[in-house]
Amino acid sequence: MNLQSKNNLYRYIMSTESVNPNNHSLSLAVKDIHASKAFYEKLGFTTVEGTGPIEHNWIIMENGHSKIGLFQGMFEENIITFNPTDARSEYKKLKKDDNVKFLMESESLQEEKGPCHFCIEDPDGNQILFDQHND
Repeated sequence: MNLQSKNNLYRYIMSTESVNPNNHSLSLAVKDIHASKAFYEKLGFTTVEGTGPIEHNWIIMENGHSKIGLFQGMFEENIITFNPTDARSEYKKLKKDDNVKFLMESESLQEEKGPCHFCIEDPDGNQILFDQHND
């Protein structure tokens, strides 16, 4: 991918309606979820009710508008996660661009509605997950 294409991809991702600053989180790959939870509690984060449970090696925490997901043993690198209301539309738009590298595409993207997700890579190799939870 050339520099111009990378810049265009970055501009598109940041301008799309799905990339709402109040509707994203950082998904952190952690080694010890209990130690990480205790650390982020010291920074004022609290567990979002209904996430996890921690026994399943994942939880979502928040502090104001900031959200982080702690995930032990689920992926190797940190990921920025956007939670759009219509991931399928974003998927279709991005799929038309040959310069977008897809890392993962859920089978549920082919269904008409329901939860779905896909992951792309930004120009620097960072992973960006689009994860729709709603119908």
